[in-house]
Amino acid sequence: MTDGSSETPDDTVGGRAERSRATLWLLLDADRRVVAGVVLSLVFLGLVAAGTLLPGAAGALRGGDSVDTLFQALLTATITGVTLVLTLNQLVLSQELGAVGDQRDRMGGAMEFREDAAAVVGEPVAPAEPAAFLSALVETASERATALGEAVDGAVDEEVVRATDELTEAVVGNAARTTAELDGARFGAFEVIGAVLDFNYSWKLFAARRLRERHGDTLDETATAALDELIGALRLFGPAREHFKTLYFQWELIDLSRRMLASAVPALLVAAGMIAFFDAERYAGSILGVEAAVVWVAAAAALSLVPFALLLAYILRIATVTGRTLSIGPFILRETDGET
Repeated sequence: MTDGSSETPDDTVGGRAERSRATLWLLLDADRRVVAGVVLSLVFLGLVAAGTLLPGAAGALRGGDSVDTLFQALLTATITGVTLVLTLNQLVLSQELGAVGDQRDRMGGAMEFREDAAAVVGEPVAPAEPAAFLSALVETASERATALGEAVDGAVDEEVVRATDELTEAVVGNAARTTAELDGARFGAFEVIGAVLDFNYSWKLFAARRLRERHGDTLDETATAALDELIGALRLFGPAREHFKTLYFQWELIDLSRRMLASAVPALLVAAGMIAFFDAERYAGSILGVEAAVVWVAAAAALSLVPFALLLAYILRIATVTGRTLSIGPFILRETDGET
């Protein structure tokens, strides 16, 4: 057990994750079509390299039924992928379907939450747009952290001042970066979720509650009220982030469904065409020093895998975001440099 003076963890996802910037860019920030293109390029280049380096590869294409076997499997996989898309759509739709009573309960819960948020941010009506709503909560947390720092400034207990300054600086600095990222962010793209992932509210809520527990008796009435208000703002940010994360996942699954369905027909046509019409014997030449048959088969295989590449690209981001937000509240599911 430490004395509570543990080092403040990094606020950004990149700073907390044990991955390179390039890896995080591919997993989170990159356009999903770009990620799918990278996957398909690796498939194409891998097949071309294998067909070039393996002895007798071109002869195997001409003398056997490997092409038919490959594209029959890809045809089956594409049909399975379309079925998966329908399942995903059903999953998304199931969240929206319900009796009128259920819909009224959902509406009531949403309105109650917005009223609580409006009371916290000190406005008659909370902002309607997700980016503005989250930005208002973050700015409120920053203002209340500043008020806490001013209330504790000059206190006799140096430990209280040090712990408060650490918390205040962490909240204010992180809030400034987060609100800058949220400014003009559009929901549906990853901008909003990416920005709020960089607001490390879990540690801040833990640190604020620890300060309240350890030094609540030494704080005056003004400082205690400021600390409680900061805790209230951070507590409200948690369910707000989870709510918009859920909506974003639904948005992503709908977008994935549209793109997979749009790419499934061309992929099916390519796979079926290779089974029905491709004859490796007619491609005896070379393209840039590579057997023409190998190039055509590699290109057709990559095109047939477009739906799978899109599925992989979207699921990678959804899984990464889920892994970074498994816990709600003051639970820190990663290794830290010291904690009580």
